[in-house]
Amino acid sequence: MDYKKPSLTVDMFIVNKNRCEGLSIENEFILIKRKNNPCKDHWALPGGFVDYGETTESAAIREAKEETSIDIELIDLFGVYSKPDRDPRGHTVTIVYLAKGDFSQMDANDDAKDIGIFSFKDLNSLDLAFDHEDILKDIFDYINL
Repeated sequence: MDYKKPSLTVDMFIVNKNRCEGLSIENEFILIKRKNNPCKDHWALPGGFVDYGETTESAAIREAKEETSIDIELIDLFGVYSKPDRDPRGHTVTIVYLAKGDFSQMDANDDAKDIGIFSFKDLNSLDLAFDHEDILKDIFDYINL
């Protein structure tokens, strides 16, 4: 019998390791502008699909390097987002990590058309992909506790 299964993805909230001791709402973070559909030309957290046989931690490090050119250090697992309609390609479950990296290395690559440094005050002016506005608001609430 065939069973439909969701795809597994990772997303990373990356702050500049050279400008932070810990996470605060003043931290700047990286978003990439998507090169491809779905959500082409929308800003998104760096991330992507977990390859078969790969841990989510390894996928997060790999995807960050592929899209941002930054070698990241994972700080913590932030959360899991699994609404079946969060991605128009089908049911995906994403593991979101908090991470830090050296922003001087950043360069848009792979599925990223552009890369930028943002703060939480920028959120209302951005066209964000998927459910990334919800994820960023949850991270803001977590940091602001």
